[in-house]
Amino acid sequence: MPAETSRHDPARFRQRLAARERLVGSFIKTPTTHATEILGALGFDFVVIDAEHAPLDRAAIDMMLLAARASGTAGLVRVAEPSAAAILSVLDCGATGVLVPHVASATTARDIGAAARYRGGRRGYSGSHRAASYGAGGLWAYIDRADAETTVIAMIEDAAALDQIDAICAVESIDALFIGRGDLTVALGAASNTAAPVQQAVEHICAAARRAGKPVCVMVNAATEAAPFAALGASAFIVASDQGFLRRAAADALRDFTTA
Repeated sequence: MPAETSRHDPARFRQRLAARERLVGSFIKTPTTHATEILGALGFDFVVIDAEHAPLDRAAIDMMLLAARASGTAGLVRVAEPSAAAILSVLDCGATGVLVPHVASATTARDIGAAARYRGGRRGYSGSHRAASYGAGGLWAYIDRADAETTVIAMIEDAAALDQIDAICAVESIDALFIGRGDLTVALGAASNTAAPVQQAVEHICAAARRAGKPVCVMVNAATEAAPFAALGASAFIVASDQGFLRRAAADALRDFTTA
């Protein structure tokens, strides 16, 4: 038996997120299965396949989600846009859930929640895809399972969202908030993602999430960077990316050789 094993059932990701368990994941930006397999085998709770900022088509996403299943990690997808078609595509491929960019209003939040749910929503049905076990399960049994397990995370990254944050948090079908510090930095014209306006926005979002009982996810580069966000209530952390891990390890190796 390999020494590297996954720690939890990916089907329980939504439950664990709601329970505020500390969850650790990473962005996947290279269109291969290997990084997902490695991180899953190491025991990462989830990966986020980045269809917004990486060169990934549906075929690549499909294979990467298969790798997530094979390695026992929850496979989420950051879709390219907050559209029903983008959400349906990755959920049919077997995604555990979606990170949806630029959710700046309660209307958008309701729309993406509806796109991801069957009962009470508007998700298009097919029983022939991976998520439905290629027709092996019954229609309603699959629908109940999908609605119970599918995770919808709204990305808060626009200045307009800050004024609407309580209304966004009140949307029942939104499971969690992701704080997009990079886009907020640009939107607020701040010097960096640690500047005062961004920090104030982070605190504002976290306070709204606490009032609504919604989990918070944030991207960090290391565990030491996560501590202040955890103090504000964040419980899910996206640590760097496959590219970031590769660059860091390669830089360390090169430095070791050039300074030896």
